[in-house]
Amino acid sequence: MDSTVGAPQGVMTAHLLKGQKALVTGANSGIGRATALALGRAGADVVVNYVADRESADEVVREIASFGVRAAAYEADVSQEDQVVAMVDRMVAEFGTIDIMVANAGLQRDARFTDMTLAQWQKVLDVNLTGQFLCAREATKEFLRRGVVPEVSRAAGKIICMSSVHQVIPWAGHVNYASSKGGVHMLMQTLAQELAPQKIRVNAVAPGAIRTPINRSAWETPQAREELLKLIPYDRIGDPDDIAGAVVALASDLMDYVVGTTLYVDGGMTLFPGFATGG
Repeated sequence: MDSTVGAPQGVMTAHLLKGQKALVTGANSGIGRATALALGRAGADVVVNYVADRESADEVVREIASFGVRAAAYEADVSQEDQVVAMVDRMVAEFGTIDIMVANAGLQRDARFTDMTLAQWQKVLDVNLTGQFLCAREATKEFLRRGVVPEVSRAAGKIICMSSVHQVIPWAGHVNYASSKGGVHMLMQTLAQELAPQKIRVNAVAPGAIRTPINRSAWETPQAREELLKLIPYDRIGDPDDIAGAVVALASDLMDYVVGTTLYVDGGMTLFPGFATGG
């Protein structure tokens, strides 16, 4: 059985983030798109970051605006320091501040270890890890400048790192990706430790198998789906809305005492399903 029904959106989250300003990287498709829409639905103004395909980003902006909040599309490559600095500066100038940074942008360049080029290794680390470092750093500068505004949020700012179950599950043939996500895990925890005294909350969401374009080959055929479901005790492939709902919750004051935590949204992939019958 493979239900494609994702997390409910709308009624429960309405106004949960009212008055807050959010930036989501890699937000014109997949998990980033669903997250940007969910934040807007929850009442936040949203900047939709993209690195290519402006048309898709504009479509996301239009849909967010239909919720009665502000939205804009900003082009920036998160692996480039000058572009990240300019993006956050522009957001502060145009939206007044930033309250929520969702460092979601990521990619894969898969190869067997002995065939992997330095360029493949470096590109994934640059986007998946360095990109999150740069986005978190620039958002934190604004959080510290502004401080806590109690009528908006109990925290001075929220950083949500998009990680993966592969921060703890080794993945042969994807050493660059798994290494980048392992790095995200320690980046998030170290930032959380350092920034908590300033009332900045840093957490992560670790998706399992989610139905997105980046992993289409793993779920689009019946045979591939059957093999994938063997790894998921909950017996369904995740939907981008499953991740989006987790991000909204972590960004809200409902989770104000949650600091330095990774929320695994994986249908149980990290429960070592191979051992369910004794190993």
